[in-house]
Amino acid sequence: MRDKFRGRDFLTLMDFTREEIDDILNTSYELKAKWARREPHEYLKGRTVAIVFEKPSTRTRTSFQAAIAHLGAQSFYMRPDEMQLARGEPIKDTARVIDRYCDALVMRTFGQDRLEEFAHYMKTPVINALSNLTHPCQGLADLLTIREKKGDFKGLKLAYAGDVYNVSHSLMVGGALMGLHVYVAGPKGYPPDPKVHDVAQEAARRSGTKVVITQDLKEALKDADVVYANTWHSMGSDHEKKKRIKDFGPFQINEKAVEVAKPDFIFMHCLPGYRGEEMTDEIIEGPHSVVWDQAENRMHTEKAVLALFVG
Repeated sequence: MRDKFRGRDFLTLMDFTREEIDDILNTSYELKAKWARREPHEYLKGRTVAIVFEKPSTRTRTSFQAAIAHLGAQSFYMRPDEMQLARGEPIKDTARVIDRYCDALVMRTFGQDRLEEFAHYMKTPVINALSNLTHPCQGLADLLTIREKKGDFKGLKLAYAGDVYNVSHSLMVGGALMGLHVYVAGPKGYPPDPKVHDVAQEAARRSGTKVVITQDLKEALKDADVVYANTWHSMGSDHEKKKRIKDFGPFQINEKAVEVAKPDFIFMHCLPGYRGEEMTDEIIEGPHSVVWDQAENRMHTEKAVLALFVG
């Protein structure tokens, strides 16, 4: 299995088939089981991984560094303000130098084009740890969590309420590929990226599911198996925080809103979460919440990507 992934970049779920995503999830599950048994799995012993984060991070940075350590590799966290990029060095120069030192680059950045430029100039894998367009590592963790809690994807309905941004883009594509019906609820004026929307719709057509963008929260939540909340003001949109809180106010996930969901729905959130905004404390701390298992699964799915793509 590893031969078909080894050396490839991991930039967006749009680059992969349903079967390939399923293979990554299966590997994630196997590595999670090894970790639970405290069974060594140092598949990358002697390897080096560069980590460049141009955006703040708690879960992504910690989970990646833990995953790299468990795999027996060494990680190098490189602060952007301490790199020559901050002084104007071209990406192509930085990329080709990192390529000579390290076996992979994990990068969290703004534009997807920056990741693609690094990937163009590097022979070793470039892994997207979040861009403005997409968050494929979060998408994998979400899919693993849903499969663990629900057993399968086919025919399940996922309702997403929050900023229509990188996380929702990955859910739209990943969900449609794997057989989920994905409903994205939000106010007028916050559409998904057109390219991502088109890819998700085509994936849904092939899998016989639906991807629906709606301004009706009740429509999204009705009979939902998975309820997913996310912040209303993602990184990069803080300058319009007040406007977004007003616009997204009617889309809060609370106990009243989820009355129309399936009785056994699970609640998910990629974090950080803002209680009193996109969801209430009763929801995230309630019996339906699987948020902490979801957060843990970031480490296991990222570990699978590293083992398969770098190994």
